[in-house]
Amino acid sequence: QVQLVESGGGSVQAGGSLRLSCAVSGYIYGYYCIGWFRQAPGKEREGFAGIVSDGTKSYADSVKGRFTISQDNAKNTLLQMNSLKPEDTAMYYCAATRGGIYCSGDSLLARVTYNYWGQGTQVTVSS
Repeated sequence: QVQLVESGGGSVQAGGSLRLSCAVSGYIYGYYCIGWFRQAPGKEREGFAGIVSDGTKSYADSVKGRFTISQDNAKNTLLQMNSLKPEDTAMYYCAATRGGIYCSGDSLLARVTYNYWGQGTQVTVSS
C-alpha cells in the first residue's frame, strides 16, 4: 500500500518562504505523477503544482513564479514556496498516481488523476 506524508507546514508572514516535503512509502514504479493540492476553509481542493517521473512539471497561474516543485529522489517530492501571500493559507496535500497512469498539463492538477493522498499539512500566512 502506498502512503504519503506531508511535512514542513507552519506559520509565516507575508513575503516569507516555506518548503514542504512529501515522503512516499510503498511501491510506485516506472512512470508516475505527484501533485500538490490545497484547500482553504469553505473552498474546493485545488491543484496547483505537479511533477511527472520524467521531469515534466505544471503549475497553476496563482503560484507560477513563486512556487517550485522538485524531486530529490523517487520517494521524496519537495515544494519550495516563496513570496507567500495571505491567500496561500490552506491545508496542503500531496497526491500520487499508480504507476503507468499518464498525466501532463491540466491533468497533473486535477484531483481525479490521483489514487493516493496524504493527510495534509497546514500553511498559514499572516499579513
